[in-house]
Amino acid sequence: MSNFIDRVKIYVKSGHGGPGCVAFRREAYVPKGGPSGGDGGKGGDVVIVADKQLSTLIDLKYQQNYWAENGEQGRGKQQTGADGKNSIIRVPVGTLVCDMETREPIIDMDEDGKWYILAKGGRGGKGNAFFKSATNQAPRHAQPGEPGEEFTLFLELKLLADVGLVGFPNAGKSTLISRISAAKPKIADYPFTTLTPVLGVVKPENRKGFVVADIPGLIENAHRGAGLGFEFLGHVERTSILLHLVDVSGLVPGDPVENFKKINNELELYSLDLIKKYMAVAATKVDAAVPEQLAKLRDHCRTEGYEFFPISSVTGEGLDHLLRFLADKVEEGRMLRESEGKGREAVIEGG
Repeated sequence: MSNFIDRVKIYVKSGHGGPGCVAFRREAYVPKGGPSGGDGGKGGDVVIVADKQLSTLIDLKYQQNYWAENGEQGRGKQQTGADGKNSIIRVPVGTLVCDMETREPIIDMDEDGKWYILAKGGRGGKGNAFFKSATNQAPRHAQPGEPGEEFTLFLELKLLADVGLVGFPNAGKSTLISRISAAKPKIADYPFTTLTPVLGVVKPENRKGFVVADIPGLIENAHRGAGLGFEFLGHVERTSILLHLVDVSGLVPGDPVENFKKINNELELYSLDLIKKYMAVAATKVDAAVPEQLAKLRDHCRTEGYEFFPISSVTGEGLDHLLRFLADKVEEGRMLRESEGKGREAVIEGG
């Protein structure tokens, strides 16, 4: 049973504002005591915060209701009631908050420390001291506090990675990520060994590091819910590069080029944006390759314009070259996004 939870439904309710107070001064030696009712306190907010220390939404699976405190009622002597305490919800970086019914995105928690008020607390009511005027010296009414907000929300975690590994089960994704990073996914010689997405940080020599996501194996008809891949296809949506791993050892049934096309077809059927991402191809297990399969896949990649890397995670063959290429490609993408961001800022500032 996996502890990786990437979709949950939660109910949030902010606090009501406290009612204002109706009171009058009654001190000795004050001949003309006036209104002294204070305002009610503000209701607490429900706030969501992105926390890089978290990696799953499992806590929210077991606690799905979040209430903030109500504001306190105002008191005499023009004392304002205490504000209600906020309710804080901590989620992993990469959590997307959506409306439960429409699934329209509300906020993307894509940066560590980012916060957002999901439900605003109600404003406290005014006490009778607020309503004193020249024509109304002794008001005997106060405002009730405003009600809080309540929503049912859908939260979905989409892992933030630079490179997403895709391919058929047993294509060698887990072995590769265990070799190039400190991640330790389960590795075995049967399909669907990886049951949850795995993140690994890769640090090539003389290059900036990047994050790789090992997505559980896809199979044909994954976009319709077949196999495990459909459940986690959303995680590759945030990657900037896809590395398609294709087994050329003959251990995975079928022709490698046909297998390559089947997985790409699943990506396209799930989302057109996925198939538009930059993709490179790695022929895996070349230490035990069937020469005809390796040659056929290489020729296909040359024809279609894919960068091609024959690798072996067991012997290390081709890994350095592949990692340097990926690091350079990731950095190129980062610089492009930064320049586009600066360009947008310049347009905004220029009016």
